[in-house]
Amino acid sequence: MNDRRNFMTVAGAALVDWRGLMSNDESRLDGATTWLNSPPLSSASLRGKVVLIDFWTYSCINWRREFPYVRAWAAKYKDAGLVVIGVHSPEFAFERSLDNVRSAVKDIGVTYPVAVDSDHAIWRAFGNAYWPALYFIDSMGRIRHSQFGEGNYDKSERAIQRLLGEISPATFDTGLVTPVASGAEAPADWANLKSPETYAGYARSTNLASGGAVANRRRSYDAPARLRLNQWALAGDWTLREEAAVLEKEGGRIAYCFHARDLHLVMGPGTGGHGSFRITIDGRTPGADHGVDVDAQGRGTLDAPRMYQLVRVAQRIGDRRFEIEFEKPGAEVFSFTFG
Repeated sequence: MNDRRNFMTVAGAALVDWRGLMSNDESRLDGATTWLNSPPLSSASLRGKVVLIDFWTYSCINWRREFPYVRAWAAKYKDAGLVVIGVHSPEFAFERSLDNVRSAVKDIGVTYPVAVDSDHAIWRAFGNAYWPALYFIDSMGRIRHSQFGEGNYDKSERAIQRLLGEISPATFDTGLVTPVASGAEAPADWANLKSPETYAGYARSTNLASGGAVANRRRSYDAPARLRLNQWALAGDWTLREEAAVLEKEGGRIAYCFHARDLHLVMGPGTGGHGSFRITIDGRTPGADHGVDVDAQGRGTLDAPRMYQLVRVAQRIGDRRFEIEFEKPGAEVFSFTFG
């Protein structure tokens, strides 16, 4: 779960009346800069419906693993009176771009209505703190249940069924969905997950093993021959910006010692435009351990700012050294996530 505030913060107490979050003059979710997959939804159009609000941001691995369930619920319960609304509230600056959000909605396959919340107005109105976050709203417009982070899918679906049953009992199959998820959407291997989300930008960076890091200034970095678990390092000419490490010269590398089945990297081409990159695991091509965004030789294309799944270990999960090398300068690296 990605947390914007302290873990003790609780958003959306039971029986909160959410109708105050609707804009009376524009009849839309207050603060949405635009809508995708739907015209603006009004309080009148939602009256008598059960509404599921899903706060998400498209580069978040926690939301990607939750999404198969939300997608399945939207399809299964649509005719029974459920309306799913995805509220896209960005984490990184590139996720504020409407073009980027449009592309993500299409590429990932989000078909239900999306309220674009680029200014976090809806996020603040709900007092939200997490990606993903689910708010379950009854036909009277009251928040009756909430779920922060991945998991508890059975409990969440039962909450949907309970609220729908208050409208019209026995209009849906009471069995629970069992979505088939693959690629980045597959459930994490929690038993072997020993590496945390790690940010590259100086504002939230931790465990950087390259000495002498300097904010907002180009310098040459060296990667140590050995890294302890969850240390990472830069090699080559980089500038550490607030949100990202930015490559200044071709051939720059990043190394990370991780322990997980999956390794993802949020990154983009930046000013350099589309370019190639190559990964290794313990100094070798990944082979069967490659993720969906690289081939068995470790080659991939940096085509857009997004999350790339680079490693899915097929057999031996342990402490491994991952490295990525970029062909062109301008590449921006935001964060590592694991599964």
